[in-house]
Amino acid sequence: MKKLFLILGFITAILALILAVTPLFKIAYIPSIATLTFGLLALFTFKEKQHNKKPIQLIFLMTIIALALTTYKAVFSKSEVGNTEQLELKEEQLEEESIEELDGLEIDLSTE
Repeated sequence: MKKLFLILGFITAILALILAVTPLFKIAYIPSIATLTFGLLALFTFKEKQHNKKPIQLIFLMTIIALALTTYKAVFSKSEVGNTEQLELKEEQLEEESIEELDGLEIDLSTE
């Protein structure tokens, strides 16, 4: 069980770090919470016997770094909306083209 918690902790910590530096940083909280859970479980299972606690400390360090990066990016990144006039013009043009195309179709509604 101890090794399982350590392995899962490392995997989720690495995943949290990877997600924290990508544009998908907002979902990095999920593996970070999982990492904290696995780290605490590993800490409590290792507490029973005297073992090397460096891997657990490394898991917590990676989680703290991932959480700090994610929080920083969430607070200081701003969403910029580009020029929407071009998109609106293109949308109107496509709508007009589709109306013209539908007007050109002949539909036979006679029932036999």
